[in-house]
Amino acid sequence: MELVLNSPLDMHLHLRDADMLKIVAPLSSYSFAGGIIMPNLVSPITSIETLVEYKQRVKDAIGDDNFEPLMTLFFKSDYTYDFLKEAKKYISAIKLYPFGITTNSKDGVSSMKIEDLRQTFEAMSELNIPLLVHGETNGFVMDREKEFGSVYEQFATSFPKLKIIMEHITTKHSVDLLDKYENLYATITLHHLLITLDDVAGGALNPHLFCKPIAKRPEDREALLSVALLVHPKVMFGSDSAPHPMSKKESCGCAAGVFTAPIALQALATLFEKHGVLENLQAFVSDNAKRIYNFTPIKKKVVLEKKLFTTPVLYKNIVPMFAGSELPWSIKNVR
Repeated sequence: MELVLNSPLDMHLHLRDADMLKIVAPLSSYSFAGGIIMPNLVSPITSIETLVEYKQRVKDAIGDDNFEPLMTLFFKSDYTYDFLKEAKKYISAIKLYPFGITTNSKDGVSSMKIEDLRQTFEAMSELNIPLLVHGETNGFVMDREKEFGSVYEQFATSFPKLKIIMEHITTKHSVDLLDKYENLYATITLHHLLITLDDVAGGALNPHLFCKPIAKRPEDREALLSVALLVHPKVMFGSDSAPHPMSKKESCGCAAGVFTAPIALQALATLFEKHGVLENLQAFVSDNAKRIYNFTPIKKKVVLEKKLFTTPVLYKNIVPMFAGSELPWSIKNVR
């Protein structure tokens, strides 16, 4: 049995930089036609010059793979219209991080008041640049995303022309927002479709499943599954694959992130087949994203086959999701 995916896209991807970039970038560029590349490096990407330089490092890392890195800027509230007009030639979106909420977000936004963000939001609206948002407050960890819902509502109503992507949603509350506001969309990760908080901390602590936003309750996972498996027109796959060296995961102060890039398509095929909707995977991993972003990706066919794939225990010094486990689907070839 085979499954052909046309130009699969990862609409939320962390490639890091330097040696880490060289390890992880080829693991995405092999099986995906493109991906939205996150800008939260140690020194965030806030200028055209640093963005162009980073994109070249990504291209150098992927070698001859047929993959288009879709670049983003790190949100700043004082971007001018003229700057963003020029930047639009090089970017696909701008990513907003609340201050200190996740990895490398110390330069994030400390105020979510509309007036404090208006200059950049108005320019983005006029230029049709999508806004990507890590939507969490600093409240109790299980409530952070739901609490941020009111912020999404303010953004959506105050800037109706601004296309807003709720990144890596994890709650039923966020799912419900999709049908309330025309300009709200969402990415959903593989790991949030599969795990709950019980998998992270219900028994022995599993640091390799610790992520932000943290996995939630079973009813939240079911809500995510309902829109992903039936391919709600406003959701798309974004892995949020977030590599960290094993020393940073298996340690005090465990780094947040699940590394799924090497097994994403195999695991998604397994999940969609389990629920009897394998034919819907194409829309979830490509077609919806193309429409939402008004983007035509490079042509690439990824052929999966029903053949056991054993996930490596390590990729250099990075532990992937399902390390050492078997998945029933493998990537046969890419063309």
